[in-house]
Amino acid sequence: MSPPPEPAPSTRVLLRLSGDISTKAPGTLERFSRRLGRNVEDALRSSEIGYRLERARFRFLVEIDTPAALDVLLRVFGVQSLSTVERRPWRTLDDLVVQGDALFREQVRGKRFAVQVRRSGETDRIPFRSPDLERALGSSLLPHSAGVDLTHPEFTAHVDVQPGTADFFDHKIRGRGGLPVGIEGRALALVSGGYDSAVAAWLMLKRGVALDYLFCNLGGREHRQGVERVVKVLADQWSYGSRPRLFEIDFAPAVAAIQERTEPRYWQVLLKRLMLRAAERVAREEHALALVTGDAIGQVSSQTLPNLAVISRACAMPVLRPLLGFNKEEIIALSRQIGTAAFSAVVEEYCAILPRHPVTHADLEVAESQEAKLDLSILLADLAAGTPVDLRSFEPDRARPDLGIEAIPEGATVLDLRSRFAHEAWHAPGALHVDFLEALRVYRGFEEDRTYVLYCEVGQKSAHLAELMTAAGFRAFHVRDGVRRLLRRSADADLLIS
Repeated sequence: MSPPPEPAPSTRVLLRLSGDISTKAPGTLERFSRRLGRNVEDALRSSEIGYRLERARFRFLVEIDTPAALDVLLRVFGVQSLSTVERRPWRTLDDLVVQGDALFREQVRGKRFAVQVRRSGETDRIPFRSPDLERALGSSLLPHSAGVDLTHPEFTAHVDVQPGTADFFDHKIRGRGGLPVGIEGRALALVSGGYDSAVAAWLMLKRGVALDYLFCNLGGREHRQGVERVVKVLADQWSYGSRPRLFEIDFAPAVAAIQERTEPRYWQVLLKRLMLRAAERVAREEHALALVTGDAIGQVSSQTLPNLAVISRACAMPVLRPLLGFNKEEIIALSRQIGTAAFSAVVEEYCAILPRHPVTHADLEVAESQEAKLDLSILLADLAAGTPVDLRSFEPDRARPDLGIEAIPEGATVLDLRSRFAHEAWHAPGALHVDFLEALRVYRGFEEDRTYVLYCEVGQKSAHLAELMTAAGFRAFHVRDGVRRLLRRSADADLLIS
């Protein structure tokens, strides 16, 4: 391994280990601490930040060459908090009082303050107790302040004392805590690009589980690109210490088989069961210990408790569902903190297999009898994951043509793929309403000598159909960003342009 880049004139940062690490038995603490150190180094190296790292039992001291490193360090799971510090040598308690007074005098001026001292390392080599220094430094700072307030101070002077050196600082920035990524093994997370699966994956990373990702593609190229943008954030910003990979399975054959051979109200349950079967196969091949999904109880029909119980019986591997008790608003708020919200917001809740009256209290025997109508041995063989993508080094594929347009060309046949209610409320001039699922079944029978422009709510379903139609020889495009772009343009100008 190459040595770390040497920092320029440096800032010293004190990293504190999360309580989940610091309370471990000595041998376990050492193992967790070593893993956290490797993850911190990976975070700084991958961000091309110069550093030096000094590891102690309950904390690290990192010298960095840019304040931008603070944001990177705060995204390393296992870091409870950090502070930028002034490290000074000392021999006596009076040395510490003199240096603390010089550093904090202006900061306490006119404020009510407190002093907090912590001793660490070989404390038997420190010839005083923490309260001794707190009282002495407090007495020195008192004439410059508005008084002492140990309950609600306006300013707190912190001193972390080790034999021979002391770290002075004035604030703590909270990290994410949790456990170092990878310390709890590896799992496979099923991702759709939406809010839920990304947040579920993030929560498992926080608990020390390294992840690979599986995308069961129902929506074509546009859907895949949406998923790639979301998991790229998780890989680049939250997976330090691991090399997450993205597997993809084309689930079009599964959708076709389920629609052709089984009862519509069980379609979603059967699809989710088949996804777990395919995911379990990939996970076992890659030596993962569990699957991760973004299910939240009762959020949609396939996530009722009876349905989840039936779906879970499809595989023997543990299925981790960290969002079961979350509200949607809580999930979206977390996704904003993670950095995936903006990307998930433009990935539609996509399902090409949505019946009118889906079952909400699935029966296992009925589900298994419906599943028996599928030749699972052949179907699962068709559902093969391709070569995985290393997400940390991945760059989006831009080789394929972009079928998105921003305005409707004159003479085009315009198809509105939204619900009939939405179409009747507003639609582009001359647009024909075609149910999306129906369009997927019949598009090969469309007239071939036309230019087709498709639009939907946000542009994902229309992109998928345009991709399928183009592959079948049609001249087809979709309105980028969906009906929202059309509504913006309609406020300013005629939609039809030459």
